[in-house]
Amino acid sequence: MNNLTLHGQENIVAPAFYLPNRLSVQACKALNYLLQGRLVYIADPAFPPLPEIENYLRGKRMLPERFDFRNGTPQAARETLQRYFQEGKSVVFMPGQLAKVRGCLADVPKLFLDYAQGMYLPISPLFLGFYGESIDTLYRDVKEEDCCEEFYVLPQLPAGAHMAERLLSAWLEKSNRAFSSRPLLNGSLTEHLVRALRKYGAVEMIDGMSRKSLPYYKILGVAMTIATRLRKRGEQRIGVILPPGPGGTIALLACMLAGVTPVIINYASSAAAFQSTVQQAELKSFITARQFMEKLPSFSWPTADRLILMEELLTGLTTKLQLIKNVMLARFAPADYLCKKTRAAERHGEDEAAMLFTAGSTGEPKGVALTHRMVLSNVAQSCCRLVLDNERVLGSLPLFHSFGFTVALILPLLKGRPICTYPNPTDARTLCRLIEKYELSMLCATPTFARAMLRRADPYTFATVRYFIVGAERLSPDLEREYMTHAGVPLLEGYGLTEAAPVCAVNLPDAPRVPGSAFSIPCTVPRSIGYLLPGIAVRITDADDDDKVLPLTSRGMIWLKGPNMFHGYAKRPELNASVFKNGWFKTGDIGRVDLNGFITLDGRLSRFSKIGGEMVPHEAVEDLIIRILKLNADELSIAVTGVLDAQKGEAIALLTSIPSHFPPTAQRELISKLRNEFPLHGVPTLWAPRYVIPVGKIPVLASGKQDLSLCRRMALDYLKSELS
Repeated sequence: MNNLTLHGQENIVAPAFYLPNRLSVQACKALNYLLQGRLVYIADPAFPPLPEIENYLRGKRMLPERFDFRNGTPQAARETLQRYFQEGKSVVFMPGQLAKVRGCLADVPKLFLDYAQGMYLPISPLFLGFYGESIDTLYRDVKEEDCCEEFYVLPQLPAGAHMAERLLSAWLEKSNRAFSSRPLLNGSLTEHLVRALRKYGAVEMIDGMSRKSLPYYKILGVAMTIATRLRKRGEQRIGVILPPGPGGTIALLACMLAGVTPVIINYASSAAAFQSTVQQAELKSFITARQFMEKLPSFSWPTADRLILMEELLTGLTTKLQLIKNVMLARFAPADYLCKKTRAAERHGEDEAAMLFTAGSTGEPKGVALTHRMVLSNVAQSCCRLVLDNERVLGSLPLFHSFGFTVALILPLLKGRPICTYPNPTDARTLCRLIEKYELSMLCATPTFARAMLRRADPYTFATVRYFIVGAERLSPDLEREYMTHAGVPLLEGYGLTEAAPVCAVNLPDAPRVPGSAFSIPCTVPRSIGYLLPGIAVRITDADDDDKVLPLTSRGMIWLKGPNMFHGYAKRPELNASVFKNGWFKTGDIGRVDLNGFITLDGRLSRFSKIGGEMVPHEAVEDLIIRILKLNADELSIAVTGVLDAQKGEAIALLTSIPSHFPPTAQRELISKLRNEFPLHGVPTLWAPRYVIPVGKIPVLASGKQDLSLCRRMALDYLKSELS
């Protein structure tokens, strides 16, 4: 059992049915040892095991018994297993080779989980930890086959309903604990950045505004110089008001090297939201640039005495001499020396690495401290899933957007990938030209920004794109089809939360079929927000009862647990008490999980109305209205919100910016039309709007998402004036 660590021997039961999430030669050796050779493997003839496993079993004269699951029945499988049990032998189902998403939880397709459910037998889950390439192998030549496997025997699950969901839950929770125990996660993000910028010093960050580039070693050298000055200020946190680009990257890294938490300011927020951010983070000073200030004259800038201007940080002869020295050190000095000189590892693990604030679409912004452990976890999880061999990344999302911070900046820096930055994600024409000029292959955007880019694209704009990941808002099927039709690029919908640093799940391009295998695990599932990243466990509860746990495939409230999850909002103890329970975080999203591990969202809880005891999803109502009225789905012309109703608890209000809906008679006709049409589409009349509210424009946030709080406030104000 070389290169394998065994856990849970006390959970061995014999004879029993064992179902592993995957198998390796070392795991087979461990099972043979634990069960004293009294076991038999069972496999589908169209699902052959790995050749090395088959060779090992052939040498032991233990070749797997064949059972055709596609043409058999759960009852026949049950009878086969029971015959072996009577002989005193345990049975191990053998996962074979299949097309699958990289870094997936299990090599067990849904068909076999359905069989496990139908056999109505106790099952002992086995979990073999496997995470593929990660950032802890970037600075050492470590072969994957030389890494130690973690093999767990989990407690036996009693026969009963929802066995497939219980199996998946057991694997997910063990994956969470196994991944969370990795020593890497207690390290220092700052140290990893220093080592990466030193190793990949010649790689360049391109400023899409000026078209000038800056090699990574110069970014490190400049940041080292500025860090010396920031450290002398003795502040715990400093606000950073800068767009994506070399300047913003240097400011963030300088803060981290100085032992200061950079608080990334949303410069698209209102004055009230900015003041709330300043108070919650207890900020005294802010780093920015005079040139950037001139481009945002309407922002509520702090007074001059609280601003630290990038242009003034490198002035003076002494500072310039120190800058030259630091740039030379960053280019040629050993990484160990640089880490020691900069004290890069003094903050690590659960220490703050950065602070972001949620967008505040439903209320006051909430402060989220991203720890070193959280960001390292999410980068490692993403590396397990994405193959980033030669990617060139577009960094156009704001740094205050958690996806822009972690995936479009920190991830490519640590992986040594070139980044082309641009400060305005709404300037679709320029973004398209940058993609073409620099042959960018990894794009991150919201569907709103992606839609604008497609409108400005030429036929060859996306020729080099390998990954186009979208998130933060719902991806419409129409936009997805348009990208495939006109650009030949699949939009890969993902799911993330600022509170999760941020990525939790993502769809990926389909994997090629494995010759000789009839089975696969999908890499993408239409209308889903993707496959869970390694180390993240999920739980589903009743939307109205946090204590009522539901099977994973049921629709309900989504709870998450993982090493990338935060520990609570800044200065919000009452809110924290309501969103954490026994280590699980309540996301506020309603959805479900399929047996392959893909999540489908039905919407935010805030985007549901409870009408007559039934949960009514606003987004589904909006989609249906768009179809009935044959509206352009690309244009945000309507929005649905909930308002209080004395009889049924809530009622649906339809905000519309379409002038033909404004006259009262037209509103009454529209309500009648929708009430008559909804049942024809299989939707109850209960879901139809009770009120039509004319507005000049549907309010949106800087990200392109609906401003849910303002939509509801507009509806309430209108109804108050109309009904009074």
